[in-house]
Amino acid sequence: MNLNLDQLNTASHALAMQSLEGLYEHSPWIAEQALKHRPFVSWTHLKHCMAQVVANASPDAQLALIRAHPELAGKAMLRQELTTESHLEQSKAGLTDCSPEEFARIQQLNADYNAKFTWPFILAVRGPRGTGLSKQQILTTFERRLNSHPEFELQECLRHVHRIAELRLNDKTGCHPEQGQQVWDWQEDLAQFSDPEFAQAGQLTVTYLTDAHRACSASIEKTMHEVGFDEVHIDAVGNVVGRYHPSQNADGKPPVYLLTGSHYDTVRNGGKYDGRLGIFAPMACVQKLTRAQMRLPFGIEVVAFAEEEGQRYKATFLGSGALVGQFNPAWLEQQDAQGITMRQAMLHAGLAIQDIDKIKRQASDYLGFVEVHIEQGPVLNELNLPLGVVSSINGSVRYLCEMVGMASHAGTTPMGRRRDAACAVAELALFMEQRAAQDGDSVATIGQWSVPNGSINVVPGRCVFSIDVRAPHDAQRDALEHDVLEKLDEICQRRGLVCHREATLRAAAAPSASAWQQRWENAVQALGAPLFVMPSGAGHDAMKLHEIMPQAMLFVRGENSGISHNPLESTTCDDMQLCVQAFSHLLEQLTQEA
Repeated sequence: MNLNLDQLNTASHALAMQSLEGLYEHSPWIAEQALKHRPFVSWTHLKHCMAQVVANASPDAQLALIRAHPELAGKAMLRQELTTESHLEQSKAGLTDCSPEEFARIQQLNADYNAKFTWPFILAVRGPRGTGLSKQQILTTFERRLNSHPEFELQECLRHVHRIAELRLNDKTGCHPEQGQQVWDWQEDLAQFSDPEFAQAGQLTVTYLTDAHRACSASIEKTMHEVGFDEVHIDAVGNVVGRYHPSQNADGKPPVYLLTGSHYDTVRNGGKYDGRLGIFAPMACVQKLTRAQMRLPFGIEVVAFAEEEGQRYKATFLGSGALVGQFNPAWLEQQDAQGITMRQAMLHAGLAIQDIDKIKRQASDYLGFVEVHIEQGPVLNELNLPLGVVSSINGSVRYLCEMVGMASHAGTTPMGRRRDAACAVAELALFMEQRAAQDGDSVATIGQWSVPNGSINVVPGRCVFSIDVRAPHDAQRDALEHDVLEKLDEICQRRGLVCHREATLRAAAAPSASAWQQRWENAVQALGAPLFVMPSGAGHDAMKLHEIMPQAMLFVRGENSGISHNPLESTTCDDMQLCVQAFSHLLEQLTQEA
């Protein structure tokens, strides 16, 4: 019989402890302390309470928790001493049926890991989908994490301990994340399409209007039809648009829609969730409404934006920009690496270039724009929080720069007489790091840095570099920019150098509309998840829609330190379930307000 939340909340302490037995390997103290916070408003609330118990525990207690777990395919398995839960998990991953070579490799990895970290390697072998990792995925992860810093690896082990407990709780309660699993599967299906040269290397890359890109749009279009959208079409720039109509309006007023969505193109060798999660999460909500034969007082329009990353052509935010009337006709003559113009690519894809102006949206037709997105950063992952509400999308300024000094002999030029361009940039980089940290949410980066024609025995006479500064508000960004450029001028003056700089981007910040941010906050709290509000350091399609209508975003925790634009980008079906439920709750709030 499945564990029931009401039963857990009202049970005696002894019976409640018995109900939660085995969630954390040989560590009943976690459940014991978490039960002090009854009643739990949801299983998510219980998970958070247990995670907080571990976070507040002493370092010795945390180490003891990790060491309570058996090695993968280790001695405890050979001696048949695994707990029922551990045996089930390792057998699902095939670890109880290793070849001699696989077993030898795992034993060596176990030994190397223990020698470096002094605790066993912990991995939730059932994986983010819950159905099990392959042995090759386990070995690859094992090898990668052997290179981690001990402090990071300790926390990563604890994160996997919590994931193991989450999956075991799902089994006890029978509450499996079906919508999250559906969203997961849609994203896996879409990831089969990749530009050929990258597909051959097993990498995911989908750039604007390639064959893989068009296969993605056709797949999304097909899925939209299947889940119950009333209208589905591909517009003049390749956006896939699905509309779920509202209930009939008795007063004859024109229908109004909630606009949502994100992009389906990727960076080169990117991840499966950046952008795409924001397409499929609202589609899962529409699927649920369709199955319930339910209409809302407003419609839902989901747009899968064709281009956001600017990979094939220099036309970042092309898809969402077209919706606010910002498609630049000059882009049509841009050429890709093969010399194909955007105009040619659009005609080949059968897009009606002459209709681009017609897809501009009118703000009066919409309630606003919301976007769900994987965080693309480490914050939620480190705090062990599944969701974060976005307060603002950072404004940014970028420069491409050339520092010019004097190239000279590295052996004969005294240190006090050098005009070293690279050292000047290094000094600026350290200043940027310190100055941005003073603002809390500001960031400053030199991401490109090279010494053209440099030699090991020559003092650098030139250094080409970039500057990227970002902050949640334009005034904060501008103050940071001012201080960085002022410091750059001071360094040049003091060191006898000249710096040529060109501003290449100036994007305004996009603060969330307060009412919409509040709706996301209400939704997160209704799920029993802790509320966490944070800025977005990355750019999003919401930045463009912000220019004509209110917008707000919801972040979903990423795995693997929240890495994004990378094949390791990942999240769990349980976290995706929560974001779908949060979206549904936002729809409920809007319905009540209508």
